Amino acid sequence: MRPEPLTVFVVDDDPAVRDSLALMLGLAGFQTALFASAEAFLAAHQSDWAGCVVADLRLPGMSGVELQATLRARGRKLPFVIITAHGDVPTARAAFHAQAVDFLEKPFDDVHLRAAIETAFGLERRRIERALARQGDAERLARLTAREREVMEHAARGLHAKEIAAVMGISPRTVEVHKTRLMAKLGVRNVAELVRFSLVAGSQVDGGS
Repeated sequence: MRPEPLTVFVVDDDPAVRDSLALMLGLAGFQTALFASAEAFLAAHQSDWAGCVVADLRLPGMSGVELQATLRARGRKLPFVIITAHGDVPTARAAFHAQAVDFLEKPFDDVHLRAAIETAFGLERRRIERALARQGDAERLARLTAREREVMEHAARGLHAKEIAAVMGISPRTVEVHKTRLMAKLGVRNVAELVRFSLVAGSQVDGGS
């Protein structure tokens, strides 16, 4: 899976603000996408979008903080930067409670906004790296036969070849063959790495992410 380029998704009902932010961010090298409302953003939203959302607090319909909460409830983790001309402590607290990167009051310094976006992008890059690592682990696990996976699970619990052989009703030599093959498929060099893959396998079965 190739990660999508990081984008700043600007959600503001003021066309002048959208245009000025797009110009400023574009000149700073950021890719942008503009939306006039939270509802327009949600209607267009794709699961593979990556980057961060810069949303006005007060929007027609759903607010910026409500948009943030809605995406969180759907399991989406796009970082948010909330901007507003009407900041107060309760709304700032609500934004940060929903894990907003920053809460900027208008008129804000462009430098502060760019810094907040860079912080958000750093969070996104780490999230994408973790997702790609999990995907790679899952793909390698999928290469194992049912027997190899069973040997992996027993070995990860600390059983030796003879003990695994007794449990599975096969010879210790066959256990060693399975273990050698599965470790090569997984690209692991020791039992510690095998344990990690066993935990990944368990999370896949349980639907973990």
